[in-house]
Amino acid sequence: MSKKRIGIFGSTGSIGRQALEVIAAHPDRFEVEVLTAQQNADLLIEQALLFSPNAVVIGDESKYAAVKDVLFDKGIKVFAGPAAMVEVAAWESIDLMLAAIVGFAGLAPTLSALEQGTPVALANKETLVVAGDIVMATARRKNVPIIPVDSEHSAIFQCLLGEPAARVEKIVLTASGGPFLGKKTNFLINVKKDHALQHPNWSMGAKISIDSATLMNKGLEMIEAKWLFGLDAAQIEVVIHPQSIIHSMVQFTDGSLKAQMGLPDMKLPIQYAMGYPDRLSNDFPRFSFKNYPSLTFEQPDIKTFRNLAIATEVLKKGGNAACVMNAANEEVVNAFLKNRIGFLQMTEVIEETLVKIPFMEKPTLQHYYEADTAAREHAAELIHSLT
Repeated sequence: MSKKRIGIFGSTGSIGRQALEVIAAHPDRFEVEVLTAQQNADLLIEQALLFSPNAVVIGDESKYAAVKDVLFDKGIKVFAGPAAMVEVAAWESIDLMLAAIVGFAGLAPTLSALEQGTPVALANKETLVVAGDIVMATARRKNVPIIPVDSEHSAIFQCLLGEPAARVEKIVLTASGGPFLGKKTNFLINVKKDHALQHPNWSMGAKISIDSATLMNKGLEMIEAKWLFGLDAAQIEVVIHPQSIIHSMVQFTDGSLKAQMGLPDMKLPIQYAMGYPDRLSNDFPRFSFKNYPSLTFEQPDIKTFRNLAIATEVLKKGGNAACVMNAANEEVVNAFLKNRIGFLQMTEVIEETLVKIPFMEKPTLQHYYEADTAAREHAAELIHSLT
């Protein structure tokens, strides 16, 4: 069996680093074709020296020389800048693109890979949140699979195998509730980033950790699920499951439920997506009911964590609303991580940005880019007024 050549776009982030652990554990199945990073040149160099890819791309062009000086003599091609990221994503030598670039920046390279006909393991939920209609239409036109890497969507993907789409009544996305489960507004007003980054179950990057704390991550996942699985808003439900053992469920028209379970370890859905359609063996820790005598569920508190309610309305509204919401959210999370605004102010900025930016029911790709820019500019103005 020939090795699957993987292009990891966002290799220095949490998903990218864990994907390389999976590749290292299965050297007979995978090899690294491309590695990319935006800023972390030192780690990119370290990864490249270890895995010997055909090429690397550093998004920050000011760091090109530093990367090239180390890797050029090793026979590794070095490129820099956003345009290079898009061009390399279209290389025929990539058998599977792992799309792990954080945020809106992941959209263009993912579309480039799909246009080339390259299967995508999607860890960047914002790509579908922003332009899910265009991304999925491209995948269908090119007859290319998009395999979800998010633990929740991987769970749904696995539960749906062999099941007719018409038999799906609804899906149930599970959420841990984040570090502030059960807390109220009077507590959240004083929350700082160090506390918000302490996710109880998962080891994740800073952006997704903050999104999990505000429940925006679950809102983004609802929108992602709509496009991945062809669902209506009414078919998507969220429940709080603090133990993070059931990663999500599908309910069918006969009332039966399928659930995918396991310990909270992102390497498992990463390995599943990279190995698909095979299910590869591993030595990861195993779940035992002895250690989890009780699995609990409750409804999310959308009055306190309003981001989930906002995302639900955006899901129903469609058009460019999700693009606007996502852009504002990326801006406020960045500001919160820099201690420029408070925890609850993030939601306020998102709400005001959605009101300000004109709604468009059937946007083109260019319209999405314009809405993203406009939303970021308005959110930045609001953030500045709060600091």
